[in-house]
Amino acid sequence: MDGWMDGWMDGWMDGWMDGWMDGWMDGWMDGWMDGWMDGWMDGWMDGWMDGWMDGWMDGWMDGMDGWMDGWMDGWMDGWMDDGWMDGWMDGWMDGWMDR
Repeated sequence: MDGWMDGWMDGWMDGWMDGWMDGWMDGWMDGWMDGWMDGWMDGWMDGWMDGWMDGWMDGWMDGMDGWMDGWMDGWMDGWMDDGWMDGWMDGWMDGWMDR
């Protein structure tokens, strides 16, 4: 499955990033995530998900609050409107980070 999505996510991530806080940043990340997402993924869907992700992100950070976007792929499972699902996913992500 691939396509666009947006929503909230939280969890831990590790990897590298460069840039400066109170400004732009970019880098790789991986780790666990959970939260709400909706968007088009071979059709519309919404619901909860968790799982691993890795990929590129960039965005504006002020302290540890700010926006980010980038590519992600990885495993997910969770509830999607009509039942449970699992599988690999890739696509864009954007969202708000507040840590």
